[in-house]
Amino acid sequence: MTQQLRKQAFKEQLTLGKVALKNKRFKVSFYHFENAHILGQKHWYRHTISHYWMLLHGIQSKNIKETLGQFTRILASIIFTNIWVPKGNTGGVNISPIKSIPIRKELQKYFLN
Repeated sequence: MTQQLRKQAFKEQLTLGKVALKNKRFKVSFYHFENAHILGQKHWYRHTISHYWMLLHGIQSKNIKETLGQFTRILASIIFTNIWVPKGNTGGVNISPIKSIPIRKELQKYFLN
């Protein structure tokens, strides 16, 4: 049941991120894309989709560092998701792609067992 709730929450966070991005609310959109990344990073498709939207965020916000970094993270998500992912990692270039970090308080309920 927790996985189904996590999948639904992933979709909700992605939708919130897309709406905020469309409205050029870049900080808000990236926060939701980070949440989607945390929720989806154990599933290769959802993990890759979250990085795809972070890439679009980088392009639209004219953040060259984020844009370039997301290209490599997309490739890594396709190759490594089923092998290993760092728990709680938010997926942006401001965090090492191999660093585990505590899961955000508001998302912890999706990771109980």
